[in-house]
Parts: sequence; C-alpha cells; structure tokens
Amino acid sequence: MQQIARPDRTLGLAWNTEDVRPAEQFAYYREAICQVFMKLTPEPTDRSSFPARIERIGLGAGAINRVTFPGHLVRRSASDIAASSSSCFYLNLKLAGHCRIDQDGRAVELSPGQVGIFDSERLFALHHSQGPSLHVASFWVPTQLLRDRLPPSFEFRPARVSDDPLVGHLIVETAQALNSAAPGMPEAESARLFGVLLDLVALSLSRDGRRGADPMSLVEATWIALRRAVESRLREPGLGVAAIAAAIGISERYVHKLFERAGTTFASYLMDRRLDGAARDLRDPAIACRAIGDIAFDWGFSDLSHFTRRFRHRFGCTPRDWRRG
Repeated sequence: MQQIARPDRTLGLAWNTEDVRPAEQFAYYREAICQVFMKLTPEPTDRSSFPARIERIGLGAGAINRVTFPGHLVRRSASDIAASSSSCFYLNLKLAGHCRIDQDGRAVELSPGQVGIFDSERLFALHHSQGPSLHVASFWVPTQLLRDRLPPSFEFRPARVSDDPLVGHLIVETAQALNSAAPGMPEAESARLFGVLLDLVALSLSRDGRRGADPMSLVEATWIALRRAVESRLREPGLGVAAIAAAIGISERYVHKLFERAGTTFASYLMDRRLDGAARDLRDPAIACRAIGDIAFDWGFSDLSHFTRRFRHRFGCTPRDWRRG
C-alpha cells in the first residue's frame, strides 16, 4: 500500500490501495487500519478488489481517521484487545453508507449525518453496508481524555449521541466542522475544537453526572452550528433570523446574543458573507460573461441598486470596476 507523505501536516498520513494489485488490496487495507486505529480483525469479502483510502489527522492527543471503503465486517476480538498496549473510544461520524455497531449486547445504527461512540476495550463488530463506497470520519479518543470528563463511577455503554435532544445537533455540527476544517487548521486550534466536541459528548453521555460540558464549550459549539447554518443558506433571498434559529434549535434572541458576542450582527454577517461570495464570482474567469445582476440575485440580493451601494461601501468600488480590476 502506498503511504503518502503530507508535507503540510506532519501528523497527517494517508494510505491508498489504488496502486496495489487488486488481489492484495484487502490485506494492505487490513494492515493499514491496524496501524491507524489499533489491532482489529476485518473479515475478507468475496470481492476481487478492495478500493480503500485511510487518512489520519492529528488533533492534539487524539486524531481523526477518515476512511473510505466497500462494505465489509470488522471485529475487535479478545486477542486483539490483549495485543493492544493502549485503549480509546471511537467516535464515528457516518458520512456515506450505513453501519451497525454491536457491543455489549446493544446495536447502534448509524446513517449519514449521525454520530455514535463505542469502546476499544470491549468486543465489538462493525457491519459496514449499503452503497458501493462507504465513508466514515472516526475520531480516535484516548480513553482518559473522555474519562476525565465523565463521573468517576460512570458505566459506559455504546450510544448514538447525535440523538441527544439537548446537544445532539451540536455534536453533529462540531464533528462535521472539525472533519472539514482540521486538515488546514493549526493543530492547537483543531485540538481545542476537539476538546469542545468531547465536552459535548461527555454531557450527552452523563447528563446527570457530576461533570458536564464547560458552558463555554456549549457556546462555541452553538456558534459553530450557527455559522454553518448561515453558510448553507447564504443564497436564499429573504433569509432571516427566525429561519436560522429554527434550523439549529435555539431562540432568535440567542442568535442575536451570539452575534453580539462576536462583535457583529446577524444582518452584517449575512451581508458581508454574501458580498464576499459575489466578489469571488465577479473575479471568476469561468463566469466572466455572466451579468452582474444575475450574480447579485444568485447571492440572495433582490435589488441591484442596493447590491451596488453595499458593494461599493465594502470594497471601495463598483461591482463593474471590481470585475475589471
């Protein structure tokens, strides 16, 4: 299996089976996941090839293991556990396909957009299915890193933490944000965001425990969710606070408070992000023939003169001059 160096991030490594002979791809995949995760026993399939890619990105004491593969079964056996010198929790964000986690007599089903957690110190089976190519972002969480956030007597059980009615949506948003941004983030920042994610998971697992998430972690995670909700709907004409608040399950008043905490307002943030998007499009040679009005309307503006005034105020020139520059 080809191991690809990543000069931009010393803790990021990738393994890819595409340059390996088809008959040997599964064996190389098995070797790679034992290096990246810890000792596991994936079961062979009847496929003649096994196209797979594994990428590891450091997050301080933890890591994200991003894996793409065909459907198959992975087990953690008693001999695998005995042969491992360390332990961890796996916090899996499912990105494509379906997975059933069997541990301690419980079955945790994960579909795209859901997050589940299970323990490396206990037997488990992962049934990966549905789709020609499956994709998961698996957060490797050193055991003590999560245990320090849980009550001393806490008894862990595998769970789908994205179902939590209080913080489930924040767990998903934070996991997605970290998975997307970690490759380009300074490690100190990604480690901090990883800590926010673990605070939220600990709060979900032990709502009644002595220790819960740091309130600031909840604020940061909600702020991440809020910005992602705005980014995903930037082009919607008439987008307002009510729609964004409903999308992430918080009050309109709290939306305003979070933007105030960041030194701006919802309206200003939305306007700046739309103008930035329009400015990028105006300089894009691939759409140089597209009318300025069409670009403005595509970014949620309903009045061309209003767009021109706001553009001039932000960039110091008209959209037409910006495009020429």
